[in-house]
Amino acid sequence: MTTVLAPRSGGAFRLSRDQTLRAIEPEGGQVSDLLAFNASDVREVISNGRTFDYEETIQLTTGNRLWSNRSNPMLEIVEDSAGTHDFLLTPCSEATFRHFYADKPVHRGCFGNLAEALAPFGIEADAIPVAFNIFMNVPVGPDGRIKVLAPPTVPGDFIRLRALDDLIIGLTACSAYDSCGGSFKPIHYEIER
Repeated sequence: MTTVLAPRSGGAFRLSRDQTLRAIEPEGGQVSDLLAFNASDVREVISNGRTFDYEETIQLTTGNRLWSNRSNPMLEIVEDSAGTHDFLLTPCSEATFRHFYADKPVHRGCFGNLAEALAPFGIEADAIPVAFNIFMNVPVGPDGRIKVLAPPTVPGDFIRLRALDDLIIGLTACSAYDSCGGSFKPIHYEIER
Protein backbone atom coordinates (compact mmCIF):
# COMPACT_ATOMS: atom_id res chain seq x y z
CA MET A 1 0.00 0.00 0.00
CA THR A 2 1.31 3.45 -0.90
CA THR A 3 1.09 6.26 1.65
CA VAL A 4 1.19 9.84 0.39
CA LEU A 5 2.93 12.61 2.31
CA ALA A 6 1.40 15.86 1.07
CA PRO A 7 3.74 18.70 0.08
CA ARG A 8 5.40 20.34 3.12
CA SER A 9 4.14 17.68 5.54
CA GLY A 10 5.53 14.81 7.60
CA GLY A 11 4.62 11.59 9.32
CA ALA A 12 5.98 8.93 11.66
CA PHE A 13 5.47 5.17 11.83
CA ARG A 14 6.96 1.91 13.06
CA LEU A 15 9.25 -0.13 10.81
CA SER A 16 9.97 -3.64 12.08
CA ARG A 17 13.29 -5.43 11.72
CA ASP A 18 13.71 -6.78 8.17
CA GLN A 19 10.87 -4.68 6.77
CA THR A 20 11.87 -2.41 3.90
CA LEU A 21 10.88 1.21 3.50
CA ARG A 22 10.59 2.39 -0.10
CA ALA A 23 10.54 6.20 -0.43
CA ILE A 24 9.42 7.31 -3.87
CA GLU A 25 9.65 10.51 -5.91
CA PRO A 26 6.29 10.56 -7.73
CA GLU A 27 7.01 13.81 -9.61
CA GLY A 28 10.79 14.31 -9.26
CA GLY A 29 12.62 17.24 -7.69
CA GLN A 30 11.46 16.70 -4.09
CA VAL A 31 13.51 16.07 -0.93
CA SER A 32 12.41 13.86 1.98
CA ASP A 33 13.98 14.08 5.46
CA LEU A 34 14.29 10.70 7.19
CA LEU A 35 14.90 10.04 10.89
CA ALA A 36 15.20 6.69 12.66
CA PHE A 37 14.92 5.91 16.38
CA ASN A 38 15.26 2.55 18.12
CA ALA A 39 11.70 1.50 18.98
CA SER A 40 12.73 0.03 22.34
CA ASP A 41 14.77 3.07 23.43
CA VAL A 42 14.24 6.28 21.47
CA ARG A 43 17.44 7.76 22.90
CA GLU A 44 19.20 5.63 20.29
CA VAL A 45 18.92 7.64 17.10
CA ILE A 46 20.36 7.86 13.60
CA SER A 47 23.78 9.58 13.53
CA ASN A 48 25.45 11.20 10.57
CA GLY A 49 28.83 11.27 12.34
CA ARG A 50 28.83 7.55 13.16
CA THR A 51 27.57 6.76 9.66
CA PHE A 52 30.33 8.77 7.95
CA ASP A 53 32.91 7.21 10.26
CA TYR A 54 31.91 3.58 9.74
CA GLU A 55 30.92 3.81 6.08
CA GLU A 56 34.00 5.96 5.28
CA THR A 57 32.04 8.15 2.85
CA ILE A 58 29.58 11.03 2.76
CA GLN A 59 28.10 9.76 -0.52
CA LEU A 60 25.71 7.12 0.76
CA THR A 61 23.95 4.76 -1.65
CA THR A 62 23.24 1.07 -2.29
CA GLY A 63 25.17 -1.15 0.13
CA ASN A 64 25.76 1.54 2.76
CA ARG A 65 24.26 1.39 6.23
CA LEU A 66 22.97 4.22 8.41
CA TRP A 67 24.32 3.96 11.97
CA SER A 68 23.07 5.07 15.38
CA ASN A 69 24.65 7.24 18.04
CA ARG A 70 25.38 3.94 19.87
CA SER A 71 27.35 2.51 16.91
CA ASN A 72 24.64 0.09 15.82
CA PRO A 73 23.51 -0.20 12.19
CA MET A 74 19.87 0.88 11.88
CA LEU A 75 19.09 0.82 8.16
CA GLU A 76 20.74 -0.61 5.06
CA ILE A 77 20.27 0.95 1.63
CA VAL A 78 19.34 -2.04 -0.51
CA GLU A 79 18.38 -0.22 -3.72
CA ASP A 80 18.79 3.37 -4.85
CA SER A 81 17.77 4.69 -8.26
CA ALA A 82 18.63 8.31 -7.39
CA GLY A 83 22.12 8.06 -5.87
CA THR A 84 22.00 11.62 -4.52
CA HIS A 85 21.30 12.19 -0.81
CA ASP A 86 22.56 14.47 1.96
CA PHE A 87 23.48 13.69 5.56
CA LEU A 88 25.16 17.01 6.40
CA LEU A 89 22.27 19.43 6.91
CA THR A 90 19.72 19.61 9.70
CA PRO A 91 15.96 19.61 9.02
CA CYS A 92 14.68 23.01 7.90
CA SER A 93 12.82 24.95 10.59
CA GLU A 94 11.20 28.30 11.31
CA ALA A 95 14.69 29.61 12.10
CA THR A 96 15.93 28.31 8.73
CA PHE A 97 13.21 30.25 6.94
CA ARG A 98 14.00 33.45 8.86
CA HIS A 99 17.73 33.06 8.10
CA PHE A 100 17.66 32.11 4.42
CA TYR A 101 14.24 33.19 3.13
CA ALA A 102 13.58 36.61 4.70
CA ASP A 103 11.43 37.61 1.70
CA LYS A 104 9.19 34.52 1.89
CA PRO A 105 6.54 33.35 4.38
CA VAL A 106 7.93 31.53 7.44
CA HIS A 107 7.06 27.84 7.63
CA ARG A 108 7.64 25.42 10.52
CA GLY A 109 9.59 23.28 8.08
CA CYS A 110 10.59 19.64 8.33
CA PHE A 111 11.68 20.15 11.94
CA GLY A 112 8.20 21.25 13.00
CA ASN A 113 6.54 18.53 10.96
CA LEU A 114 8.82 15.86 12.45
CA ALA A 115 8.37 17.16 16.00
CA GLU A 116 4.58 16.91 15.68
CA ALA A 117 4.67 13.47 14.04
CA LEU A 118 7.14 11.98 16.54
CA ALA A 119 5.55 13.38 19.72
CA PRO A 120 3.06 10.47 20.07
CA PHE A 121 6.08 8.12 20.23
CA GLY A 122 7.55 10.04 23.18
CA ILE A 123 10.22 11.75 21.08
CA GLU A 124 10.72 15.39 22.00
CA ALA A 125 11.81 18.11 19.57
CA ASP A 126 15.23 18.43 21.24
CA ALA A 127 15.93 14.78 20.35
CA ILE A 128 15.68 15.44 16.59
CA PRO A 129 19.15 15.01 15.03
CA VAL A 130 20.52 15.72 11.57
CA ALA A 131 18.25 13.92 9.11
CA PHE A 132 19.20 11.65 6.25
CA ASN A 133 17.92 13.92 3.50
CA ILE A 134 16.75 11.59 0.76
CA PHE A 135 17.18 12.95 -2.77
CA MET A 136 18.80 16.19 -1.48
CA ASN A 137 21.59 17.63 -3.64
CA VAL A 138 24.32 19.23 -1.49
CA PRO A 139 27.63 19.28 -3.36
CA VAL A 140 30.79 20.06 -1.39
CA GLY A 141 33.29 22.23 -3.23
CA PRO A 142 37.10 21.83 -3.11
CA ASP A 143 37.19 24.73 -0.62
CA GLY A 144 34.78 22.87 1.69
CA ARG A 145 31.86 25.20 0.97
CA ILE A 146 28.47 23.61 0.40
CA LYS A 147 25.64 24.51 -1.94
CA VAL A 148 22.01 23.44 -1.88
CA LEU A 149 20.85 22.68 -5.41
CA ALA A 150 17.60 21.26 -6.76
CA PRO A 151 17.44 17.46 -6.68
CA PRO A 152 18.45 15.82 -9.99
CA THR A 153 15.71 13.21 -9.55
CA VAL A 154 13.02 12.26 -12.04
CA PRO A 155 9.50 10.91 -11.51
CA GLY A 156 9.67 7.37 -10.15
CA ASP A 157 13.10 7.61 -8.52
CA PHE A 158 13.21 5.75 -5.21
CA ILE A 159 15.36 4.44 -2.39
CA ARG A 160 14.76 1.21 -0.46
CA LEU A 161 16.06 0.90 3.10
CA ARG A 162 15.88 -2.33 5.13
CA ALA A 163 15.40 -2.03 8.88
CA LEU A 164 18.17 -3.72 10.88
CA ASP A 165 16.23 -3.31 14.15
CA ASP A 166 12.72 -2.36 15.24
CA LEU A 167 12.52 1.36 14.47
CA ILE A 168 10.38 4.46 14.62
CA ILE A 169 10.74 6.39 11.39
CA GLY A 170 10.05 10.07 10.79
CA LEU A 171 9.63 11.08 7.14
CA THR A 172 8.77 14.35 5.38
CA ALA A 173 8.04 15.98 2.07
CA CYS A 174 10.53 18.81 2.57
CA SER A 175 9.40 22.42 2.93
CA ALA A 176 12.57 24.41 2.06
CA TYR A 177 12.64 26.40 -1.18
CA ASP A 178 16.27 25.74 -2.21
CA SER A 179 16.18 22.03 -1.33
CA CYS A 180 13.26 21.40 -3.65
CA GLY A 181 14.11 23.80 -6.47
CA GLY A 182 11.46 26.31 -5.41
CA SER A 183 8.42 24.05 -5.67
CA PHE A 184 6.85 21.55 -3.29
CA LYS A 185 5.61 18.11 -4.21
CA PRO A 186 4.45 14.97 -2.41
CA ILE A 187 6.55 12.02 -1.34
CA HIS A 188 5.16 8.50 -1.50
CA TYR A 189 6.30 5.62 0.65
CA GLU A 190 5.61 1.93 1.01
CA ILE A 191 6.46 -0.56 3.74
CA GLU A 192 7.46 -3.88 2.22
CA ARG A 193 7.47 -7.10 4.24
